[in-house]
Amino acid sequence: MSRARSHLRAALFLAAASARGITTQVAARRGLSAWPVPQEPSMEYQDAVRMLNTLQTNAGYLEQVKRQRGDPQTQLEAMELYLARSGLQVEDLDRLNIIHVTGTKGKGSTCAFTECILRSYGLKTGFFSSPHLVQVRERIRINGQPISPELFTKYFWRLYHRLEETKDGSCVSMPPYFRFLTLMAFHVFLQEKVDLAVVEVGIGGAYDCTNIIRKPVVCGVSSLGIDHTSLLGDTVEKIAWQKGGIFKQGVPAFTVLQPEGPLAVLRDRAQQISCPLYLCPMLEALEEGGPPLTLGLEGEHQRSNAALALQLAHCWLQRQDRHGAGEPKASRPGLLWQLPLAPVFQPTSHMRLGLRNTEWPGRTQVLRRGPLTWYLDGAHTASSAQACVRWFRQALQGRERPSGGPEVRVLLFNATGDRDPAALLKLLQPCQFDYAVFCPNLTEVSSTGNAGLSLCPTDQQNFTVTLDQVLLRCLEHQQHWNHLDEEQASPDLWSAPSPEPGGSASLLLAPHPPHTCSASSLVFSCISHALQWISQGRDPIFQPPSPPKGLLTHPVAHSGASILREAAAIHVLVTGSLHLVGGVLKLLEPALSQ
Repeated sequence: MSRARSHLRAALFLAAASARGITTQVAARRGLSAWPVPQEPSMEYQDAVRMLNTLQTNAGYLEQVKRQRGDPQTQLEAMELYLARSGLQVEDLDRLNIIHVTGTKGKGSTCAFTECILRSYGLKTGFFSSPHLVQVRERIRINGQPISPELFTKYFWRLYHRLEETKDGSCVSMPPYFRFLTLMAFHVFLQEKVDLAVVEVGIGGAYDCTNIIRKPVVCGVSSLGIDHTSLLGDTVEKIAWQKGGIFKQGVPAFTVLQPEGPLAVLRDRAQQISCPLYLCPMLEALEEGGPPLTLGLEGEHQRSNAALALQLAHCWLQRQDRHGAGEPKASRPGLLWQLPLAPVFQPTSHMRLGLRNTEWPGRTQVLRRGPLTWYLDGAHTASSAQACVRWFRQALQGRERPSGGPEVRVLLFNATGDRDPAALLKLLQPCQFDYAVFCPNLTEVSSTGNAGLSLCPTDQQNFTVTLDQVLLRCLEHQQHWNHLDEEQASPDLWSAPSPEPGGSASLLLAPHPPHTCSASSLVFSCISHALQWISQGRDPIFQPPSPPKGLLTHPVAHSGASILREAAAIHVLVTGSLHLVGGVLKLLEPALSQ
């Protein structure tokens, strides 16, 4: 290990050691006795969020589901019991006119398109999604907007108290984090009398707690790929079987074009359940005879999501006109695996407006700030990373090139869970980054005197990992990157990489001798420190206090800071984790935390 790497590791473990002082405080926060529950009217939003965090974070929920996955029916029965204890029956959910959507990549964007299309018709919409980026109330939306802190607080404590009152010795009093939010979303949508609810599956489909939905109006399956393999299976076919678990007898379902194997699994699953499944035609088919459709979300891959959303919205509107009866009329027999092709129709003006106005933060999102351009995409699977790379490179090719100095490309990356960071990083290499920066999904880790360390905001807290663990993971990411760098290094290490098609050569910022290959990568202990180094005070909105001591002691950080301060343009791709993107958005867009 190089001397620089040794110094970096030592610095990181010093930060980790100082963070251990918060362990006792965090543990105290997790106990219900540490948070007395006053009467509902006096409750504040952050009190509700803190209590919600004691119910388990997503990582803990995943571990629980893995242990129980042998009997999915038991899991769904447990969720139905929680629903009954909360004062609802599964039949009550039928009144929500639900659109149920699953998939590996693009399911959130598909839901966002669908919700915005139907809202454009003047309908009152509910939208339940996960994860959140900045505030947990983003997961429950009405008319496209996160519910207010006041509304979140009111419904949280109503549900919490109801579950407390109905507990007995035979059941756990509180459902885990995600199940609680799912129950809460159902209550919010029913009480606020939405016309419809778009519900995004959390993980998988068959085992997911949203699958207590008995009679959705229509179901959708976005593009399939490999993710959550320890839970869903290690092949796309196994994952397709899980996703097809949301199909319901007699309820129309739509899917986009998939590889032959998983598409056949979806077809067989639909036939077993007696679910009419349709294959969405390409968006080009719906554009014939009319002007091109404009999408509010960037990236060529969003066209597939928009095509699925149009079918879901079209089917929902038709079934409401027919009072829920009938099936879509297929345009012609499908040529792939005997699936009928979904109807080809001319999108209405409301549909066009909805597609154009769709916003979905953290997915192919661009923020332009002076010399800095931030490209935010929470891609965390191989297929979504490939789509992210295509989007990023196309965006760079279409940019205006500055005349006053060099351009710098920076990757800000983190990956969590059972993802394969080496595979994701290899896919990102063609972007020819000058710097690769790694940090955990912690917004802040700053010294606050006797109080120990200030971690990420309450909405983003994760009690299932330690600072040691996440920093070690970042060091592993750096090692993967450096290894890939070493593999691709040309014999002449002082030469610049070859230019991309249609683009200029990326500036080689810090050539390095063969034995280190780490001159262009850095690890920071939190998102804030990483952004401070990348932006060098040049982002007009992100203006934190003076950087902490030691931020520039690493030689690469010191030399790179000069380059970044002088660059005419800095292009930063933030990817690998939606939680990382959320932390970055919190700092770059402070209004999202208001």
